[in-house]
Amino acid sequence: MGPQSCQYRKSGPTETSPGNADHMTMKTNKPTAKPKKPSAPRPKLLPVSEEARRWSALLESELLSWPGVIVKRMFGFRALYRGKRIFAALPNSRGFGPDASILLKMKTMPPALLQRAKSDNRIARNTPGNGWFSFKLNSDTDLHDALKWLNDAYEAAGKRVRR
Repeated sequence: MGPQSCQYRKSGPTETSPGNADHMTMKTNKPTAKPKKPSAPRPKLLPVSEEARRWSALLESELLSWPGVIVKRMFGFRALYRGKRIFAALPNSRGFGPDASILLKMKTMPPALLQRAKSDNRIARNTPGNGWFSFKLNSDTDLHDALKWLNDAYEAAGKRVRR
């Protein structure tokens, strides 16, 4: 912090210098912090069914065969990373609601993928925050489509982000 960003002003008595009217204090020109907006209430993480755990285990075993995929525990989920970037989360002991939903992380969806998401009623954009989508598993036949969506999220996690 240089002299251009500070102003010196005389202040009155302070606790550290009682009665000293010539005490100098430093005032910065930094903007004051904006008050935080109240965040939306966090969704309750509910226990998942045995069927959802089985589907998650099947998907996880497939995904671990993909290059660079690692798994870490996260709030009752199994977080899937491609290198250092998270791209999905599978319910392990907890989930967002009673249904079996996997979470997909894509910062931005390409237009073709966004169109596909809009036409798929199993995709929702309500969890848990910006860039996250959920895919609802209803039966064993949904696992094939889940792998397609997981592959799209995996590919998105491999792309370099310009800064």
